[in-house]
Amino acid sequence: LAPGDDYGMMREVMRRRFGRLVKDEEAGEAVERPDLLLIDGGAGQLAEVLAVMADLGVDDIAVVGVAKGPDRDAGLEKFFMPGKAPFMLPLKSPALYYLQRLRDEAHRFANGAHAKRRSMDIKKNPLDEIEGVGPGRKKALLHAFGSAKGVSRASVADLVKVDGVSQALAERIHGFFHKS
Repeated sequence: LAPGDDYGMMREVMRRRFGRLVKDEEAGEAVERPDLLLIDGGAGQLAEVLAVMADLGVDDIAVVGVAKGPDRDAGLEKFFMPGKAPFMLPLKSPALYYLQRLRDEAHRFANGAHAKRRSMDIKKNPLDEIEGVGPGRKKALLHAFGSAKGVSRASVADLVKVDGVSQALAERIHGFFHKS
C-alpha cells in the first residue's frame, strides 16, 4: 500500500476484519457480528467498504459513512448510506454529538497508534540489522561517523579504524549499505 492511499488502507482493514469474521464462522466458532459499521469517510470510502464486504459475502451489516463538512467543521457532517441520499443531522441532535465523540475517539486512538509506530521507526537504526554490530560497536560507529548515514558513506578502510571493528566486519558493514 502506498502511503496516503486512504481507499487502499480502508480495503485492507475491512478485508482483514471481515475476512477473519468469515473464516471464524466457517470454522464453526461463535462470532458476534456488529449491528452497525460506522465508516470515517463519504461516498467513496463507503463504496470501497461495501465492495469488500460483498466480495466476502457479508451483506447483513448496516454500513454508514460519516464525512466532515466543508472546511472540516464539526456539526456539518454528512451521512452516507447505501441506496439513500446523503443527509445531515440537526446541529443540536444528541445523536450527532454522540457520533462526533465516537469519531473523535477513533481518531485519537488511531493517531496515538500512528505516533507510537512512528516513534519506534525513528528509534530503529540500520546498524541494528547488521550481524556482529551490537550496542557497543553501534555506539562506537555512531560516535566516529555521527549517524548511520555517515557510517553508510564510510569506506572499509575508515570503518576498520573504529575500535572493535575487524576487517571482516568492516566489509560486512560496507556491503550492507552498498548492496547492488
